[in-house]
Amino acid sequence: MNLALIGYGKMGKEIEKIAVSRGHQINLITDVNNPNDLTVENLRKCDVAIEFTIPRSAVNNYRICFEAGIPVVSGTTGWLDKKEEVLKNCKDTNGTFFYASNFSLGVNLFFELNKKLAQLMANRNEYEVEMTEVHHIHKLDAPSGTAISLAEDILEILPGKTSWVNDKTPAENELNIKSVRQDEIPGIHTIKYESEVDFIEITHSSKSRKGLAFGAVLAAEYCIGRKGILTMKDLLNI
Repeated sequence: MNLALIGYGKMGKEIEKIAVSRGHQINLITDVNNPNDLTVENLRKCDVAIEFTIPRSAVNNYRICFEAGIPVVSGTTGWLDKKEEVLKNCKDTNGTFFYASNFSLGVNLFFELNKKLAQLMANRNEYEVEMTEVHHIHKLDAPSGTAISLAEDILEILPGKTSWVNDKTPAENELNIKSVRQDEIPGIHTIKYESEVDFIEITHSSKSRKGLAFGAVLAAEYCIGRKGILTMKDLLNI
């Protein structure tokens, strides 16, 4: 498989290592140093693009990939206010878009554990839920895309919660997400249900970016021969 890497920071370099170790070739690398190389012509020499950049450039990167007719796998977060626009663009061009707020296989299993715990707590009014996410100081968005995904799953299940807030005192119907930026921490997400007498807590901690990179390469492999909107649930057959 011939890959394009859009974004060549720490994640891009880790993805390159994993992809090469699995027998793939990197045909195109673009980042802030050579943005003009991200063209339809160059992308058409590749089978799949893997995109890890920043929110303000992500949507345009997707558009160019759709125009080139190649699948795009993206882990960039912070652009979801443009989600409907991106999904429509993908469908209109008969494209392939694989997006995940987190490509770690463990995190995606954690998503399912989070939903199961929320189901068990749905009628337990004596417990109050909150979430904490901790990431490295270079992360631009808060809360993390993973935290938002976890929160949205909780909101769908808990009858007393209708929205989430970030780092503020929540109203009764709000789920508070505490965001911490510290050192070089890859990512820690904790959901806590607390009553007057005890608390129940589940946590996922990433040891490094390697798990994210591995999942992104698996997603790129999965995209070959497929069309439409794809997610980690498709890849994991959940």
